[in-house]
Formats: sequence, C-alpha cells, structure tokens
Amino acid sequence: MTQRQPFKVLVVDDDKSMRQSLVELLEAAGWTVSALSRATHVMEYLASASPDVILSDVRMPGMSGLELLASLDRQVAPPVVLISAHGDIPMAVQAIQDGAYGFIEKPYEPRRLLTVLRHAAEQSRMRRSNARLKDRLFKLSGLDRILLGQTDAITDLRQEVLDLADTSVAVLLQGDTGTGKELVAHALHDLGRSPEAPFLALNCAALSADTFEAEMFGIAGESDGRLAAASGGTLFLDEICSCPPAAQAKLLRVIEDQQVLPVGAVSPVPVSFRVVSATNEDVVVVAEEGRLRQDLLFRLNTVVLSLPPLRQRRDDLVLLATHFLNEYAKVYEIDAPELDQDDLAALLSHSWPGNVRELRHVCERRILAARRGGGSVAQAIQSDQHFDEVPDTLREAVAAFERELIGKAIKAHKGRMDAAAEALGIGRRTLNEKIVKLGLDKEALL
Repeated sequence: MTQRQPFKVLVVDDDKSMRQSLVELLEAAGWTVSALSRATHVMEYLASASPDVILSDVRMPGMSGLELLASLDRQVAPPVVLISAHGDIPMAVQAIQDGAYGFIEKPYEPRRLLTVLRHAAEQSRMRRSNARLKDRLFKLSGLDRILLGQTDAITDLRQEVLDLADTSVAVLLQGDTGTGKELVAHALHDLGRSPEAPFLALNCAALSADTFEAEMFGIAGESDGRLAAASGGTLFLDEICSCPPAAQAKLLRVIEDQQVLPVGAVSPVPVSFRVVSATNEDVVVVAEEGRLRQDLLFRLNTVVLSLPPLRQRRDDLVLLATHFLNEYAKVYEIDAPELDQDDLAALLSHSWPGNVRELRHVCERRILAARRGGGSVAQAIQSDQHFDEVPDTLREAVAAFERELIGKAIKAHKGRMDAAAEALGIGRRTLNEKIVKLGLDKEALL
C-alpha cells in the first residue's frame, strides 16, 4: 500500500515565539511545516509551493489575516485557518463568512488545533483530487478528438487506453500502417501518471547496432545519451519487428536491467521507462520466423491493443471525413464543401489501404480543389492512388499492389471469383486466402 504523504502547512505569524511554538507542535505531529513572519510574503510563497492549509494570525503589521484571506482566490488557494488572541464572536463569524475554514482563539488547545487543521488539509486534498479528475475528463474529450469514431471497435479502444494510461505496464500496439499507433502511444503517455515527462519515439528500423550504445547510452564525459535524457517518461518503440537483432539484444538488456552503461563509463546509470511498442506485422509470426526475439516480445506484450483498419470502420467514414474536411477548411480559410451522394459512394467503395492517414490526405486534397472551385472526393481518392506516399517497407508495397490488382479484377468480372482468379493467374483458393489476408471487402468493391 502506498503511504500517504505528510500534510503540508504554512504558518504565518509575526510573533517569533508563537511562530516557533506552532512549528514545533506541527512537526511533532508529523506535518511538513513552512513559516513566514508577514502575510505580505504569502503570495510569493504560493507561486512556488502548494501547502494543504494556511494557519495565519489575525493581527499582523502590513497585512492582517483577514486581509490575507480576502486576497486569496478561493477556487485555487488552500483553506485558511485563523488564530488570534484578540478573537471575539463577531470576528469569528466575519472570518467564516469571508471564507475561512476555521477560527482558533489563543491560547489554543493543541488537540483541537491539530484536528481543525487536519480536517482542512483533508478537504484541500480532496478538492485537488476532484480538480485532477475534471482535468482528466477534459483530456478524455481530447482523446475523443484524437481517436475519433463511434463504432464499437474505436469506442472499445478509447476505453482500453483510459484503463491502461494510469498504469506502467508494457503495451504493444498492433495495426496497419496509418491506423494511428503513434497517436495511441502519445495518448497513453499524456493521460498517464507523468504527462510532463519525456516521450522518446524510436524508429527501430533505423537503429544501428554499431552506433546504438553511443547514441542511446551516451559517452562518459561527453553526452548523456537519449535513453538517460528520457528517463522517467515513455519509451515508444515504433516498427519493433524491423529492429536489427543486435539492437534488439541491447534494448532487451535496458528494459530488463533498468540501467545503461555509457561508453567509457565504469558505473551504470539507472533509467526508468513506460515501454510502448508498435508494429503493423503479426508479432507471433515474426517471432516464429526469428526476426523478433521471443524474450523481447514477452517483455513488450504484457497488454496488446489492436487498432482497427478503416475498412472495418465504415460506419465512421462520413464522421471522419466531415471532421477532416472542416479541419482543413479552417486551415485554408474556406467553407467546407458538403458531401453529396457521389462523395459518399466514393468514400464507401474505396478500400482505404492507407487507413485514417490516407483519408486525411484525401480530405486535404478535396479542400485544396475546392479553393479552385471544383473537385470531388472521387477525384481526391484517384489522386491519392497515384501520388500517395510510397509504403515504408517492401512487404507493405506488395500488399498495396495486390489489394489494387485484386480489387480491379473483382470489379472487372463483377464478383465472379473463378473468372477473377483466372485473370490473375492464381487459383480460386489462393484468391480467397489473399482476400482474407489483405482485408478486402468484396461487397464494397462491387
């Protein structure tokens, strides 16, 4: 069980002996105590510290305790307990009406003072906890904008991201190119325990075993290395299945040992990461082929999240397209064109091999055409087929080519699979297997 942090109190009293007496009492009770002799110094103190409660004398030179209370923003400031040897009933009532949590008369009874302060501090922490919850809900709306959609697959994914964000478990993201794996990795980090900590994204396909240690571990007396600089945050291993075997071994050692040894150093440097990895391949198959170490896989796949391809989210197509069109319309300062029936047909009939990334590019081209007074979704898609980004790997390029070729054959032969297979020079069974593997929707092609 995590031990609760000691309550923190700021004591404000111009009487040195009284101030010291209060400090000794509170420290003996286990509080973390700071003390000031003037209320005029409180605002400067609060700019860099967050006590759970303020205990202030009422009558002080320069600014009284009541004036201090009036100067604080009740929405964000800690609760104030006033203490005074000159207190009377009208003053106490006025203090409570002005927002004081409590009013204690001198000479004070230590047990009652500690009880009032503890209750005030508990209320303060609960309020801050509620504020963090509201902030989290605000971030949730941001997650809705990042992982936009209403289908069950994307709704479940959003919930899984929220459930996992506040943990430190390793997460493996699987999904086709363009499905938003890095967006999900950033969401896990931004909604996690330390969103202000570094987020280090490594393209594993570009790692070199020869320069790995100098770049990642650092060089003693010269550089800290990227891993040490990003310690405390999230390590995102993109394209993990394309990582060179020698680099895999070095990454595994870092993840297991939680330390790095800079080149030329004698002592290792401790590091700590939340590890998130991503791939567009089947990790089980890749591991069986020997391209991904089994022991590294077992360190990465504590939880596996599958990102659905756009072809499995057809009910989200119109919502996504409308969102992207409006987004780019603002960028290019024009009115977003309305989607007509031809546009809808083009959206629904396309197989979207590039997924959400491809749809975003199509919408941007549609807006650029609208600036010139023309264009359609179908034309934007056609342009995408000719000028879209080259796939990152040979495997992806072959898959994209096969999707296009098979899709054209099925369309040309009006869904007659035997004829399409014959035209492609493959067997009917092979054609069926490729349709399943490539995720083609036969009905959508016709």
